Amino acid sequence: MNRRRKLILGASLVVLVGALWLGQAFVQSTGAAQSVEVPQFQVDPFWPQPLPNQWVLGSTIGLWVDDEDLIWIVHRPETLADNEASLDMEEPSSQECCRRAPPVMAFDRDGNVVHAWGYEAGYDGEGFTWPTSNHGIVVDHLGYVWIGGNGGGDSHVLKFTKEGEFVAQYGEAEARSAGADSTGQPTYERNSSDPTSFGRVAKIFIDEEANEAYLADGYFNRRVAVLDAETGEMNRFWGAYGNAPDDDYEFGPRGADQPPAEQFRGPVHCADVSVDRLVYVCDRQSNRLQVFQTDGTFVEEAFYAPETLGEGSTWDIAFSRDPDQQYIFLADGRNQRVRILDRESLEELGTFGRGGRYPGHWFSLHSIATDSDGNVYTTETYQGKRLQKFVNMGMGAATEHDLGAPYPTAAPAAAPAQ
Repeated sequence: MNRRRKLILGASLVVLVGALWLGQAFVQSTGAAQSVEVPQFQVDPFWPQPLPNQWVLGSTIGLWVDDEDLIWIVHRPETLADNEASLDMEEPSSQECCRRAPPVMAFDRDGNVVHAWGYEAGYDGEGFTWPTSNHGIVVDHLGYVWIGGNGGGDSHVLKFTKEGEFVAQYGEAEARSAGADSTGQPTYERNSSDPTSFGRVAKIFIDEEANEAYLADGYFNRRVAVLDAETGEMNRFWGAYGNAPDDDYEFGPRGADQPPAEQFRGPVHCADVSVDRLVYVCDRQSNRLQVFQTDGTFVEEAFYAPETLGEGSTWDIAFSRDPDQQYIFLADGRNQRVRILDRESLEELGTFGRGGRYPGHWFSLHSIATDSDGNVYTTETYQGKRLQKFVNMGMGAATEHDLGAPYPTAAPAAAPAQ
């Protein structure tokens, strides 16, 4: 059909639509809201299984699902108060509960612990220093476990086997140290151009194709740093919009009506590579995702809940597990929800979850990951101290943008006795 014929047909349809409108207006006024198809989830309130040894979790600030569908976390045992881990006290106040769990743990699909190891904050081992505040975990295609840290002197990343055997340290601990201030407290200086050490790395992502490690560097520095994953040598780094990082940049006020910052406001909280070789970077307090080519060339950016203050809205991302990675699941730990994004357009299609402490709620949603079946996992920091699983229920209509807490469908109530 040619363009002219389409226009004639279109004009005729206008008359028909006008004739029908009056008779159908009442239907439209009471009809359902226009919806889109989005991935649907239900929280599994009984996952994981109860931890062995009376273990409890501290602030849980790293999450990854490896090629075997093992779910890995890193948490901070030192964030547990004595009354949360009484059995670790010299004189326990309880004889039955509880102990601090090892900082690195892995769970199988059923929620059973299959790996548990790690060290105390700041521990000096043979050839490595455990972070003073561990942060972020990833398992690469060779089976190595990588860990970052965002404590004051954490300017390095670590690599271990799945069993916890030390493999390598890249960067030097305390590289950002600048001596003590007048009160004797340690001070630190940024150096976002340092070719060998880092500035409080938030997350690591391993690009299997190039065997490179992408560091969200981070809480102190203002860059993405890319390393050779075998040698740890720096291959390249960049700041916001692909600019050279500027540690002296003066940020303006925050707010939806303010111009975007020309540098990463930070923390640079994720730098994940998609199947089509794009790098998605969480600039958390700027409430934005920036997208780059793998050489640091800027592509585009998008903002989410741009009026958000505090820690910001863009905490972590995970890609859906379909071949094209059609969706991004964005963890928003200030507004306590997962945002479902169309990866191609970066449009937000809907959200699920809400703030709180029950299953399907979050208190400081921090990290997010997906497994091979499309299930979603989340962790919580601060006082949240939790790992949750959200079961993939397939696609469904989202008649409301906010899908709320994804509770399992309730069984019909039993009929009352007669």
